[in-house]
Amino acid sequence: MAGSNGTKKSGSAGAEPRRLVIVESPAKAKKIASYLGRNFVVESSRGHIRDLPRKAAEVPAKYKGESWSNLGVNVDNGFEPIYIVTPDKKSTVTELKEALKTVDELYLATDGDREGEAIAWHLLEALKPKVPVRRMVFHEITESAIRAAADNTRALDQDLVDAQETRRILDRLYGYEVSPVLWKKITRGLSAGRVQSVATRIVVDRERERMKFVSASYWDISARLDAGEDAEPRAFGARLVAIDGNKLATGRDFGPDGQLKNNSLVLAEADARRLADALTGQAMAVASVEEKPYTRRPYAPFMTSTLQQEAGRKLRFGSDRTMRVAQRLYENGYITYMRTDSTTLSETAIAAARAQARELYGEAYVSPQPRQYTRKVKNAQEAHEAIRPAGEVFRTPGQVAGELESDEFRLYELIWQRTVASQMADARGTTMSVRITGTAASGEECTFAASGRTITFPGFLRAYVETVDTEEGGEADDAERRLPQLVKDQPLTATELNPDGHTTSPPPRYTEPSLVKALEELGIGRPSTYASIINTIQDRGYVWKKGSALVPSWIAFSVVGLLERHFGRLVDYDFTAAMEDELDRIAAGEQQRTQWLSGFYFGGEVGKEGSVGRSGGLKKLVGSGVDTIDAREINSIPLFTDEQSRAIVVRVGRYGPYLERDGDNGEPQRANLPEDLAPDELSLELAEKLFATPVEGRSLGKDPVTGHEIVAKEGRFGPYVTEILPEPEDAKAKKAAKPRTGSLFKSMSIESVTLDDALKLLSLPRVVGTDPASGEEITAQNGRYGPYLKKGTDSRSLGGEDDIFTVTLDEALKLYAEPKRRGRQAAAATPPLKELGNDPVSGKPMVVKEGRWGPYVTDGEFNASLRKSDSVETLTDERAAELLAEKREKGPAPKRTTRKATTKTAPKKAPAKRPATKTKS
Repeated sequence: MAGSNGTKKSGSAGAEPRRLVIVESPAKAKKIASYLGRNFVVESSRGHIRDLPRKAAEVPAKYKGESWSNLGVNVDNGFEPIYIVTPDKKSTVTELKEALKTVDELYLATDGDREGEAIAWHLLEALKPKVPVRRMVFHEITESAIRAAADNTRALDQDLVDAQETRRILDRLYGYEVSPVLWKKITRGLSAGRVQSVATRIVVDRERERMKFVSASYWDISARLDAGEDAEPRAFGARLVAIDGNKLATGRDFGPDGQLKNNSLVLAEADARRLADALTGQAMAVASVEEKPYTRRPYAPFMTSTLQQEAGRKLRFGSDRTMRVAQRLYENGYITYMRTDSTTLSETAIAAARAQARELYGEAYVSPQPRQYTRKVKNAQEAHEAIRPAGEVFRTPGQVAGELESDEFRLYELIWQRTVASQMADARGTTMSVRITGTAASGEECTFAASGRTITFPGFLRAYVETVDTEEGGEADDAERRLPQLVKDQPLTATELNPDGHTTSPPPRYTEPSLVKALEELGIGRPSTYASIINTIQDRGYVWKKGSALVPSWIAFSVVGLLERHFGRLVDYDFTAAMEDELDRIAAGEQQRTQWLSGFYFGGEVGKEGSVGRSGGLKKLVGSGVDTIDAREINSIPLFTDEQSRAIVVRVGRYGPYLERDGDNGEPQRANLPEDLAPDELSLELAEKLFATPVEGRSLGKDPVTGHEIVAKEGRFGPYVTEILPEPEDAKAKKAAKPRTGSLFKSMSIESVTLDDALKLLSLPRVVGTDPASGEEITAQNGRYGPYLKKGTDSRSLGGEDDIFTVTLDEALKLYAEPKRRGRQAAAATPPLKELGNDPVSGKPMVVKEGRWGPYVTDGEFNASLRKSDSVETLTDERAAELLAEKREKGPAPKRTTRKATTKTAPKKAPAKRPATKTKS
């Protein structure tokens, strides 16, 4: 036991009482034990020890006949939950009960938020201690903080417990009532959730915007102007913004339908080229100069959501990776608690940040007054401090570099920089806006604009600059655009005049950082749950990643469509955010838990006008009209009409999505959809191309030997070629006949594969020759895991697919003469599918290889399988490093234990059976 010293209670009068301290994780227990005295025993609960039953088999026998037992919540009696000790925590509870027998007091030292308070309450309920119980709360793991927390305990906060329990019950009711509707109307294995369904809708809504988006084109002229030899800088850029006083249209002047929203002038390509020629050699002059002082205040210290966003933008960490690394930093005493909605700093932290800024950058770079940051957004909770370096004196990144792994160091450095910068002086500078006019030879007065920014005092930017989301536009705060000192009427010379064409772009897809930002701005969910929510919507197949962009699947369109049409309030952004406010009122003790749950589930006066409760409750909402939901309509996503005015739709079927439209013969025409095709990339032109390769396959011609038609088809496991056998008259012969098939090589596609290619594939396996030593036949074939040689039961991998047709008997015998490579040896001999950069932790090169269970990324030390949402082609260094980091944290897979063979002996004569005796209960 961490921190354990002896096993006896302190029986003598006046002796220091022995205390059992329970935290959530072993790492936290080990660190805390080092700060407390010998009379403290520190143990870990390893997270939650109790929860609602996850399956029917876990429901206690006495409840199994109840109508509500499948929910795990007694909705008929005060919404009392059924809690069970989860199977994997029974041994932990036993160990804690044993530890409790040796102490005089129990300190529940779980995290100070709702989740931590609930864990503490569950420990109290499961352990049933007969000694005094105290609640010990701290927000950083330093010696002074831990000792102060042990000296200043409090009682359990029942309001926080009720708030967490209400959320857990609410999520159970929502998921268990709504998910079966998805199973019945779409497909099994789907799930609905209070936050996950709304998060999925946000991603789907953005893809819908992209699908409807109509691009618009417009032109302008970029100029390179010369201010004269005395100017510094001498040359600068400007862009045409008006003609004869009429504002020129830019991208923001067009709507998503491609139409102009105002009276701006749209310049066509021909006009732009003509005007550029007409301006060549014409006089230019400064029409106006406007100069203003520029001030930029520091960014607030990190809270959970902003840390996830900035780590995503700057470090390319996913939200889950960010939180896992932050958890390790917190548990090992490097940063304060990482689940917080607060941006405030304690006086001690402010003093530490100011002292460090003064020491590193000088007095001039420290803010004249201490800065405190408060939030003015809905659902803010100021229960904790912001995320900052732990301690009364911050350790610099250089001081901790030798103690931290790569990911930990990078995140610590980010938090340290942001915290110190928050107490530094404003950045100052000047901005300049210039208008330049010139008259074209054709008579038009043209106005060009140039803007500049010069930073005269960097202030906090010396320590930290926030990363800008490039897809959403914007400019870094430390970016400068220098212009020369200009005065009105100053003559200028245009050295270059270039007509530039532009097209408007659809709104960018969400990334993990931008989705976190959207959820926070809408007030949906809690920042502490965002990482798990983003993981869930990917694991459920609702969202997949294309690079860093989040792309919704077609099944997500069906799920969101069903919820919007039939359970609109459950995925309404405003109602979901309002529900968060109501749950916060329960946490504050302003709302009674049971009353609110009853109103939400059965209907009642809870929530805003039009809420689920005021509309009859969840049970009524889900129970009424489910049978009237048209599954075919829900699983049909209309796209566009073809030239014959036929509607083209995506159908979400049992085996995946496919295209469908009315055929010429009255029968529906169908086509398979590639798995890696994003919904907004499906155009009418591409749909026609897919229809041209119908489900029944693309005919390649006839086999000159058999006369059978050869077709290329798209199958569930990839493209392949096969032969169409004639219809036999005998039913038995029909059942016995099996067509030859062959998977396409990776270098082939359905569109490009030829009859000769197909006949080669169908000829496999190819006989290479006979082993002269054993007389066994050696064949070359293409398998699920790549090309290989086969001799009896012995196989050898080939280097590439082309080797199947070219490998000679001598080359095959040479391969068989070598020792057989297994596992990593075989993988090492096979060329990688893709080469990446170095892993930031191990420093070794990362490569993607084909494994037995699909592609995986490896740095030579750890192997991590690619997820369903990943693809080899789009896998980035950052995503590969993230997968390896997750695998590294889980550690090596446990070795399988094999039972030793025992020598069989003659069985002993069985004793006579005795009647069974009843065990007293």
